[in-house]
Amino acid sequence: MVSKFSHLYSRNAREMKASEIRELLKLTENHEIISFAGGLPDPQAFPVDKVKEIVNRLLDEKNGQILQYGTTEGVTELRKAIAERMNKRGMNITHKNVLITAGSQQALDLISKTFLDPGDMVIVGAPTYLGGTNAFKSYNAVMEGVPLDEDGMDPDLLAAKLHLLQMHGNHPEILYLIPNFQNPAGVTITEERRREILEIAREYDMIVIEDSPYSDLRYSGEQVPSMKSMDTDGRVIYLGTFSKILAPGFRVAWCIAEKDLLNKLTIVKQAADLCTNTFGQYIASEYVTRGYLDEHVEVIKTLYMNKRDLMLAAMEKHFPAEAKWTKPDGGMFIWVTLPDYIDTKEMFPRAIENNVAYVNGAAFFADHSGKNTMRLNFTFATPEQIDEGIQRLAETIKQEIIDFKDEKPSKKFMPDEEGLVLGV
Repeated sequence: MVSKFSHLYSRNAREMKASEIRELLKLTENHEIISFAGGLPDPQAFPVDKVKEIVNRLLDEKNGQILQYGTTEGVTELRKAIAERMNKRGMNITHKNVLITAGSQQALDLISKTFLDPGDMVIVGAPTYLGGTNAFKSYNAVMEGVPLDEDGMDPDLLAAKLHLLQMHGNHPEILYLIPNFQNPAGVTITEERRREILEIAREYDMIVIEDSPYSDLRYSGEQVPSMKSMDTDGRVIYLGTFSKILAPGFRVAWCIAEKDLLNKLTIVKQAADLCTNTFGQYIASEYVTRGYLDEHVEVIKTLYMNKRDLMLAAMEKHFPAEAKWTKPDGGMFIWVTLPDYIDTKEMFPRAIENNVAYVNGAAFFADHSGKNTMRLNFTFATPEQIDEGIQRLAETIKQEIIDFKDEKPSKKFMPDEEGLVLGV
């Protein structure tokens, strides 16, 4: 339905489209549907008792202070706690390098507003996080994707892409990465590749966004240093969040950058909301400084590792041989690649009929390729739902393959010309 006021919308508003994932999640509110679609933490893991304890103590000790407006930069105690936590991971920052934001999504919006003019270019992974591309699109940026493999973004392909763009007079402003357990692919960029990518970013003078919501959620393999800890010239902007390790409802996240960049982001933020949720910041600060966060992270790591292993085992048991998937060392997602002749968006209604949901992979590609891919979340569903849901999804995929072979026995298919759809 077209609004009677649509002729008054700004050009930006006219171009904005609803998030494909957010719209899809509305279809999964039916409790009979087992959903692997949303990137949701397990609500059973939320530390309700500890939060109650902290809230009561704060109301007794700080009274109305925790309910008052705060500074745009954020509550100082929280910023100091985050800086200390990040310095233990190899960074060299103070609280003056930390800006508290209303979720990492706000940070992506602020960075876009700060650096992007209409037509500016952003380099992203292929695939990449839909919230990132939506933020860039809202400022009329142009996105170019660089394919991923098991070790994340390939520096050689990145360099080749940038060289080609430069030959045509294009200079990307931003390189957007999720180095750890990437959303949606679940892959991690190796340390060697991180250093190579930073060298390329310096050569082409780009800002690097290191979006790291899952860095605490490693279940296997060795920890890899953050790109910010390797940053020698201040071009990396690091994003972290409490959404995956405490509770997403607080909408408390952080942005780490050099002071001049952070000052500009702070000024931009003042036009958006003046300050982030003060109440949630004080709770998060207490949660960190009292040592509760480290304890809680260990609990959820065990919980999510078991769920990951259960989903991988179920896929191994029930999925057809034609399906391929990643085996992430952490995070929340598994990436599935099906034969090229299957379109997972077209298959989705059949999955809903079978009471199971996923996110179709094309939503994560800047060029809308990857039609034969899908993202599965393993953290939200119960163990029982994971096993049953994977069986339902496997049946859906198998039927789709049978239908294709029955209806189009002579159709030939070739790998994607760019050759780099994960799992193929």
